[in-house]
Amino acid sequence: MDSSSATSPRLTALAHGGGCGCKLAPSVLQQLLADQPAGSPFSRLIVGTETGDDAAVWQLDDETCVIATTDFFMPMVDDPFHFGRIAATNAISDVYAMGGKPIMALAILGMPIDKIPAEMVREILKGGSAICAEAGIPVAGGHSIDSPEPIYGLAVIGTGSTANIRRNSGARAGDVLILTKALGVGIYSAAFKKGALPVDAYAELIQSTTLLNRVGAELAKHPHVHAVTDVTGFGILGHALEMARGSNRRIAIDADAIALFARCRELAEQGFVTGASHRNWASYGTAVVLPDDLPAWRRHILTDPQTSGGLLVSCRAAQADALLEEIVAAGYPAARIIGAVEDGEPGLRVIA
Repeated sequence: MDSSSATSPRLTALAHGGGCGCKLAPSVLQQLLADQPAGSPFSRLIVGTETGDDAAVWQLDDETCVIATTDFFMPMVDDPFHFGRIAATNAISDVYAMGGKPIMALAILGMPIDKIPAEMVREILKGGSAICAEAGIPVAGGHSIDSPEPIYGLAVIGTGSTANIRRNSGARAGDVLILTKALGVGIYSAAFKKGALPVDAYAELIQSTTLLNRVGAELAKHPHVHAVTDVTGFGILGHALEMARGSNRRIAIDADAIALFARCRELAEQGFVTGASHRNWASYGTAVVLPDDLPAWRRHILTDPQTSGGLLVSCRAAQADALLEEIVAAGYPAARIIGAVEDGEPGLRVIA
């Protein structure tokens, strides 16, 4: 569905960034949160800001938790309906990554109302509502402002079993890592913004970024799944490093094992890289060991910001193949085993 028109402004031209590439760099975020309390005085807040997890979790009773998250960004595509769908899928993902199921959402909307026709705004909201309907939840309200750049996203509330909550900090030595989606979102979006993304590649981009990570709620029921996080703006290296640090373990990533979008390598070699990829590496590169001969374009794929990316799952090695088969059967054909968790100083090494 193409809801844009020749007379409407390009949404991406109205924003200085797009998608999860808009996120603050990890090092900047760490500085901003440096003076925040290390722990919570609220005993029922069982997941807060301690390890940079995907959502907050409040324990209602011995069996049930409430999961709360918010996510919003500027457009990475020009079609307003597609923008709404991508933003909603990305926001809902945080609940699935914690092992929960969403129950409702609130819209977050900021629009330059003097630059964007009302019909385009309606299409953004329709796109978000369409994904929420697919997830089986209502958009129960929200808030809107007049802003200089277009912004859309959701605050999402979910529930989960206390026993099934999965943090990004539970990885164990001997685990293997599964990534459920292919990489390349930021590279494709960089090419799109410069008018260099082929039509088939655009379709691949939309298919991946609007695929709900609902499999996370099922994976969390497995006792052999120890940690889960979704891979978004910090790239696979950044989110794997968060898992390593939170779990006090070392992680090895096999770059050759990761599934990529069909034209990802070609476009990366041509230099279609986001500014966020550079910022990511500058933020955490000192904690990552790369092969000496790894070319720059491959590193950019590993730091590429993934809007509505896949889930990174740490699970017991003996069950990994069966879990991978389950993930693929659930509708994630690009899922791969991409690495392992090791004992050692928290950090990350890349094998290629």
